[in-house]
Amino acid sequence: MSLLFNLFVEFFKIGLFAIGGGLATIPFLEQLTVKYTWFSMATLVDMIAISESTPGAMGVNMATYTGFTTAGIPGALIATFGLVLPSISVIIIIAQFLKQFRNSPVVS
Repeated sequence: MSLLFNLFVEFFKIGLFAIGGGLATIPFLEQLTVKYTWFSMATLVDMIAISESTPGAMGVNMATYTGFTTAGIPGALIATFGLVLPSISVIIIIAQFLKQFRNSPVVS
């Protein structure tokens, strides 16, 4: 499989299962240090520090950093998209479900 596909799949899984924000992604990222050579544990510690000190969501910052260091700008975009896609999908599904209650007198 290609590097970009692996980035997307791995960060999609992280986005799907890491409920609770950026700190919840750390165990998943630790597993990536064993599975791939994208970054080391020392680099992960640096990623956490940088991601907490820069604007934006910590998980998104770490996905973008990992994608960029492994595959440049396309990697950054793919890894970030993979991380946020599960959340966006759930929000769209919930919004579609809630549309049926928009004109309900009970909700109003």
